[in-house]
Amino acid sequence: MRIIINNMKPVLLGTLMLAASVSAHAKDDVCAPFKDANIDQGILSLMLQAAADGDLYRIKPGSSKMGFCVNSPLGEVKAEFRNFNGGLALDDFMQQGASLVRIEVDSLETDSGFIETMLKSESFFDTEQYPDIIFVSTGIEWMADKKGVLKGDLTMHGVTKAIAFYVELKKTETDYGVETVTVKATTTVQRSEFGMFTLSPLVDDRVSLCMSLDAYRHEV
Repeated sequence: MRIIINNMKPVLLGTLMLAASVSAHAKDDVCAPFKDANIDQGILSLMLQAAADGDLYRIKPGSSKMGFCVNSPLGEVKAEFRNFNGGLALDDFMQQGASLVRIEVDSLETDSGFIETMLKSESFFDTEQYPDIIFVSTGIEWMADKKGVLKGDLTMHGVTKAIAFYVELKKTETDYGVETVTVKATTTVQRSEFGMFTLSPLVDDRVSLCMSLDAYRHEV
């Protein structure tokens, strides 16, 4: 995929919002879900420093969504993940930062119990052996004001691949003066590249990932 970038801004290590499950008084736990993963310690340090500096944004779980869709003989299959955590470090100028996201694969839900069970089985995600999906941002290329291509590494089903999300970022303020950020991100991956071949070619190899995430600025 060839992307032409005009007026590229300085690189931001991620604009993808992440859910957070840490206490307001436990900055040292911001990266706790990632400490056992193979993640650059420099990024973890940036996240901890952001928490200390008040530059950490956290997901509002009730209004954030993360899921995927894929074509199959039964029609389009849509699924959502209910549990995900992490954080976004973003400076006031939205030019520098770092982001991580961890998804609990077993929290996957669909409209069909049969399809849901199959997706969680060894035939697809194999949630027992690979319980987490992890995304680590590596940079963003701005294409227009608050729109860009987010790059990072996605680890899923025991395989890590470089991917790129098309993202749109919006920064606002609530009625109570709390800074919030909304991020919409989409991309397409090939499940075969992550070792998932079951029912090919009946089930499409291309899987669309989509996220609509709201985050608020964490006050130290």
